[in-house]
Amino acid sequence: MKCAGPILTTLICPVTYDPEKHHCRSIRARGYDYSSPGYYFINASTQHRECFYGEVVRDEMRLNDAGEMVERWWQKLAEKFVQVELDEHVTMPNHFHRIIVIVDHTRAAAMSMRSCDEFNAANLPGKLVTLGEIVQWFKTMTTNEFIRGVKESGRQQFDRKLWQRGYFEHVIRKQKSLNNIRRYIRANPLMWPHDRDNPQSIDPDKTERLNLANQLGVTKQEFESIVSFDDEYRSRSQA
Repeated sequence: MKCAGPILTTLICPVTYDPEKHHCRSIRARGYDYSSPGYYFINASTQHRECFYGEVVRDEMRLNDAGEMVERWWQKLAEKFVQVELDEHVTMPNHFHRIIVIVDHTRAAAMSMRSCDEFNAANLPGKLVTLGEIVQWFKTMTTNEFIRGVKESGRQQFDRKLWQRGYFEHVIRKQKSLNNIRRYIRANPLMWPHDRDNPQSIDPDKTERLNLANQLGVTKQEFESIVSFDDEYRSRSQA
């Protein structure tokens, strides 16, 4: 199952830092201000599902130089955008999962002015950044550096685009969902043999599912929540 395609929309809950401290309201994403504070899960895949970023060995993701490059630009997001804070994440051979937190822009601007004398004009008070702008900047920076690697160190070339167009998004509305999605992200390397992004994936049988739950150190119910989220995000990705 593939998750590429146009940007998807989900229910929105505007939160600042702790989603449990706020009442959620559900509205359609059409016309919604994506600079609003909140917890956002995002996924993006490489063009043609090419495995550029390393491999999974003994249930652990081993990044190559391109994968480490992607991780570096992920860390730079919080330097580029003062409204952004970083949460759970993983870079897989041909895709990544991230939780991005957009904080209240007035609070973020004040923090920036206390911590440095100069900062990018894009981050001045009153200038908001959207989730789409954050993801696009990340894709642009990683693509540019990947191209430099192709030219300078013989890195594997890609077909026209490094990343597939668009990305999957899900706005996290409750603490329980946040916990589930964090578990899902951490589980990705272990689940790689059964990951539908894996060109050689296989479906786990009942025994394997139980073994995977034990390896993750989660209950059967928690494991099923991981699988359910994976099913949900992939089904929406194909909508």
